[in-house]
Amino acid sequence: MEIPDKMGAMVLENPGEPLRYRELPVPRPAPEQVLLRIHACGVCHTDLHIVDRELPHPKLPLILGHEIIGTVVRAGQRVDKFKTGDRVGVPWLGSTCGACRYCRRGQENLCDHAQFTGYTLDGGYAEYAVADQRYCFTIPASYRDAAAAPLLCAGLIGYRTYRMAGRNLEKMGIYGFGAAAHIVAQIALFEGVQVYAFTRPGDREAQDFARRLGAVWAGDSTQSPPDQLDAAIIFAPVGSLVPEALRVTAKGGSVVSGGIHMSDIPAFPYRLLWEERVVRSVANLTRQDGEELLAIAPQVPVQTEVQLYTLKQANQALDDLRNGRMEGAGVLKISPD
Repeated sequence: MEIPDKMGAMVLENPGEPLRYRELPVPRPAPEQVLLRIHACGVCHTDLHIVDRELPHPKLPLILGHEIIGTVVRAGQRVDKFKTGDRVGVPWLGSTCGACRYCRRGQENLCDHAQFTGYTLDGGYAEYAVADQRYCFTIPASYRDAAAAPLLCAGLIGYRTYRMAGRNLEKMGIYGFGAAAHIVAQIALFEGVQVYAFTRPGDREAQDFARRLGAVWAGDSTQSPPDQLDAAIIFAPVGSLVPEALRVTAKGGSVVSGGIHMSDIPAFPYRLLWEERVVRSVANLTRQDGEELLAIAPQVPVQTEVQLYTLKQANQALDDLRNGRMEGAGVLKISPD
């Protein structure tokens, strides 16, 4: 395939402003990198947090996007994991130092010097991107490009959040029933866990969506479910949901926040935390998370609900996500499968 000199990209020049379409040089891969022709890129809440100034100090100008599906069209000199023509996925975690105390003890998601796709590295709201071969994944052949894209963040962060909630769960709540939740719910149901879905008050469409996926109960985030929960995971960036989730969680249960950003958590009485309940967060992902998710997803099989946009419709996609007009996951379709 002939590689052009220029590519189209949607660029964030200043947080708080709309993305702008630009013609940019196609990047050249470094020795450990692959150059990808991008087929699809998911639209994530993290992208929205960057645009809306809720995540500080992004690389500027910046190409957003960290749920990338593409084909290798050129490989750096030291690339040995992939070859030209391979289809790969690129997640949020773009590289780590391998030397800090977190990397040395297998916690690469907490690396002191990590780089992040679509935040400190240019991402996938473009026709081409480069990525470190060590942080790319082979995508199961059963998934078409647009369907696979949400697995790279909504799926990965959701999966890590679900695993952090504990093993041997019987009843689990999910607060915020969007892209991550609809993937995690399918895995939980596959593993025999009963799912209770909590949505924005009055969001009947999201509640119906959760029931169609198999949730045993769906209601407003202000409501109490009919049963106590073994764990609750929170994807909505709303701090007031933490005490609400603790209130409906059984003794010894966990409340896990899967978001990279959340509004302040209000004060709550100690009795909600007592009896060995746990509140924790999830940061980023590991490559092991990716391998595990991409192995189990075809077994379920996880089916992603996607809403498609063109590359130049990226601002519309972000606005739909911001205003709750997106069912499932938004995906920019950049080139054919």
